[in-house]
Parts: sequence; C-alpha cells; structure tokens
Amino acid sequence: MSADTASGEDLHAAMVDQLVADQADKGLIMRPEVEAALRSVPRHLFTPDSALREAYRADQAVVTKRVGDEAVSSVSAPWLIAEMLGQAADAIDGGLAGRHVLEIGSGGYNAALLRELVGPSGSVTTVDIDREVTDRATACLTAAGYDDVAVVCADAERQLDPGRSYDLIIVTVGAWDISPAWTAQLAENGTLVVPLRTFGMTRSWAMRRTGDRLVSHSQRLCGFVSMQGADAHEVRYVDIADGVHLRLDEDQQVNQDAVGELLAQPPVQAWAGVSLPPRTVLADLDLWLASRIIDAGQQFVVLTAQQEAVDAGVVAPAWRFGTPAALHNDAFCYRSTLRWTDEDMFDLGARAHGPGATAAAGRMVGHMRAWLDAGGPSPVLHVLPAGTPDGDLPAGTVLDKRHSRLVLTFTPA
Repeated sequence: MSADTASGEDLHAAMVDQLVADQADKGLIMRPEVEAALRSVPRHLFTPDSALREAYRADQAVVTKRVGDEAVSSVSAPWLIAEMLGQAADAIDGGLAGRHVLEIGSGGYNAALLRELVGPSGSVTTVDIDREVTDRATACLTAAGYDDVAVVCADAERQLDPGRSYDLIIVTVGAWDISPAWTAQLAENGTLVVPLRTFGMTRSWAMRRTGDRLVSHSQRLCGFVSMQGADAHEVRYVDIADGVHLRLDEDQQVNQDAVGELLAQPPVQAWAGVSLPPRTVLADLDLWLASRIIDAGQQFVVLTAQQEAVDAGVVAPAWRFGTPAALHNDAFCYRSTLRWTDEDMFDLGARAHGPGATAAAGRMVGHMRAWLDAGGPSPVLHVLPAGTPDGDLPAGTVLDKRHSRLVLTFTPA
C-alpha cells in the first residue's frame, strides 16, 4: 500500500515500527512504555494542516509557525521525540509513571505522549511564550482527548508556580543556557532534559539535579528551533569565503579578514592513519576536539558551508552544517571528510590552511587518535551556578554562560 493510499492507522504503525528499528540500528533499545505511548497518540491530530504522510514521517519535524523565513514553532521529528523521552525515562529511577512533568515549548504532541507515560497519578504542564502556540496546543490536545494537560502561556525563564517542584522538566526548544528557574523547580534528584548549545554544538542532555548542580546522565545529537524570551541568545555567523561561515555561539571575537586570508592559502591534509568500520559512531568526537582545542589555549569555532562551496573544493568539512575548527595566529584547521578504503573502512582527517597548517593539522589528527586510543570516551556535562569558584569546579573544560558555568569531562570507555 502506498503512502498516498494508506490509512492514518497504517502510517502511524509504520512510523513507530521505523522508530524502533532505527533505535536498534543505533544500538539503543526503545523502552516498552515509550513505544506504547507512541502507538497510542495519533500524531496527525497535532499537525492538522499537513498531509497524513507528512505527519507520520519518522525523520521530519512539521513547522507550525514561521516569522518570515524562520521557523519559530514546530512539532518535533518523531525520532528525536522518542530519543528524548527515552533519555528521560532512563534517567529517572522507576521510570515516568506517576511523575509530575513540566514541558517547555508547546507543540501538543510531546505533551500528549508525556501524559500517556505519567499515567493517571501523574501530571503534565506545558508552557510556551507565544499565545498563538499555546492556543493551538490546547485545541490539538482537546481534539486528541488530552484536555487534562495544563497549558500555560508564559516565559519559562521565570518560575511558573514558586514552591512547586517537578520530577522532570523537558525542554523542546533550543537553549543556550540553563535558567536558574529550571533548577529551582526540579525536585531533588529530578531530571532536566534540554537541547543545549554546548561548545557551539547542540546536544539533548539528560541531567540529574543534586543540590544546585546538574550532572548529565546521557546526551544525543539534536536540533531545535531557538528559544525566545528573556533567555534568547543570538547565534552569529561570520563569512570567511563565498558560502563558508564560522558559527559563533559564544562571545567570541574573530577577525574574518584574517581567517579568510588563511583559508585562501593552499590546504594541507593530514590523516589519523586508522581503519574504522562504517558503523563507528563519531558523535562524541566533536566535543572531544572542542575540549582539546580550548584546553590548549586555541580558539574553537564551528565551520559551516553551503553545498556549492563544498562542491567547488573551497572547504571539505566532515559535516557542512557544523564541523569543529581551530583558529591559530598562523593556521585555520578543521575536521575534514572521511577517507574510505577498498575494504569499506574509513580514516579520519584534518585539513588546515596557512603558514602553520602542517603543525595544526597534525595536532588535530593527534587529538582524534587520542580519542580512539581511549576507546571513544563519552562526554559528561556538569552545570553549576554562575559565580561558582574555580576551586569548586570538577576538572575539565570550562565554559561560562550567563546563568551557569558548564564543565565538560569525559568518562573512561
């Protein structure tokens, strides 16, 4: 049966089957209660302006509001929703049944899934800063039979109900920092799941609270529309060549002319000299590179490029939407595309430009080999209040935000 003629029930079932299979391919096992919730909630009721086949695509978010060309609200991609709900359930001892949950960012669909997961003895509150978004979420939740979800229009940068605590706070918009209100509203040992821009890259971090600190339990690659309101933070892009940009997520200063002059010089390519199987997961390597670049006193930035610039050979990034890069006075270096062998194995590489290109590329592939030699250690994120003395921080790479101090460490593999 084609997608054009399939019923909503068939498309719904096929979507969940695909999500389960995709997680298995990643080495994840979908929790039975998460699968049951996904099979219970009809996603098309939360995307009424989209065709059924669009509502049930496992890999696609559905934009529900734009301002100009910018998407400001969406129903997130099912694969990402499933992974974040799995993160939440894994991080909370005993799972989600009976828990009290605050969702920040209201599309309606995720709130309905959470309502299924917490059951009759739990509760779900969803909040968004945009009245149009909350009105839409209310209408969709009611149409789907979830009118016991509390929908609130407010800026979640502030506490909704001072004195009330939640077992889980799950954020479904891209955040740059951790609001003190979120930690304050978490129960002791409660869990925060948040897509946080960390060292220029977004990860969904599941973090447990202990006192005024949060420590990550897991993390996943992700992407979300950006947060609005008091805690909004603008990402800056600096053009260094036609179709090539540096993404600056922190308060960084870059001389774009100087970087452009480096990039215009002939590239030097270095290889790590390894043979890795196709299914090798490299998601944690980029954060490792960021930490090593920063700890060496170099400037870490993220390289992005349009496809035309890649096709023209101006740059050859590992991923054109966001590749780790290092800036030196005499070199610009970034993780490059993979080198494949006839045996279907691949090598890792770095490409650099400028007088110091050979040394810079060598340093970066050295960092890659060190990560592989350590067994591919996973990142752990510690979040502490702004103003925490250096002596009270765990040993790791420090990044200061407006409200918090982030420390990135790595667990032995």
